[in-house]
Amino acid sequence: MQIVTFALSMKDIPLHQLKERASTGLEMWRYYAGDMDAENEAPLAAHRDDHYIFFLVDEGWASMMIDFTKVVFHAQTLYYILPGQVHQSLDYNEAAGWFIAVDTMLVPPDYRKVFEGSMDLQQPHRLSDDQMKQCTSLLTVLLQRFQEKDSLPFNLSVTHSLLQAFVGMVAGCYNCVANPSVRLTRPMEIVQQFKRLLVDNICAVKSPSAYAEMLRVSESYLNESLKKITGMSVSYWILNELVLEAKRLLYYSELNVKEIAHKLGYDDHTYFSRIFKKLEGITPLSFRASYRK
Repeated sequence: MQIVTFALSMKDIPLHQLKERASTGLEMWRYYAGDMDAENEAPLAAHRDDHYIFFLVDEGWASMMIDFTKVVFHAQTLYYILPGQVHQSLDYNEAAGWFIAVDTMLVPPDYRKVFEGSMDLQQPHRLSDDQMKQCTSLLTVLLQRFQEKDSLPFNLSVTHSLLQAFVGMVAGCYNCVANPSVRLTRPMEIVQQFKRLLVDNICAVKSPSAYAEMLRVSESYLNESLKKITGMSVSYWILNELVLEAKRLLYYSELNVKEIAHKLGYDDHTYFSRIFKKLEGITPLSFRASYRK
């Protein structure tokens, strides 16, 4: 099998990778109004992330530029940023709340379909008082477990379970939001359809031309649409989804590396292991060990 190749670096907009900051797929903290002034920090310049970011604003207000659109957050609102979306902080010094960065592997496919199936740029979601209490209570426990690291038995598994409960609550909120009046551009429509096909077919279909055929467009138009909307090529997203599925199987199943390779469509498990290490920087077994502490 030939593997498609892609470049991780971008000339114009940097791509931030979660694995460079967090070894277990999660980074989170609580922030308070005035933190930026206190630390004399400047907001990050425009960039993309290879992971999901979730925000919950407790108090005050903040604003960001998301895919060249200014979005304002007020108290008691949820928001998320998709992998690949260009974003930049504009003003968050007046806000207090929560920041959670999550490896896409830890976001179940059904939840991803909700987040990535928005008809337009996702909007901040206003929480009810009860929803706000539930989210803050869950995030408080999650942050405590996250900060415990390895000091408690099964702490990483418990942390990931709490995280998925929170992500599920967010998906539930956004699943209830519908805006059928919004009209998609053709590239946006193609990207949404491609991502849904990718989640459902990655183990069997890895060819960019095959996805283009399924979508009844040319391979060049599919690639052009993805680059326009996400900044990444078809090849990038195919390999990204392959690695995500491999990581899920390594974490959630008891299959060995050879069995995982075969399940993903690789006859040569050593070749699969080389691809995984090239993309993740560690072997599949090292990844499994690090996530099952």
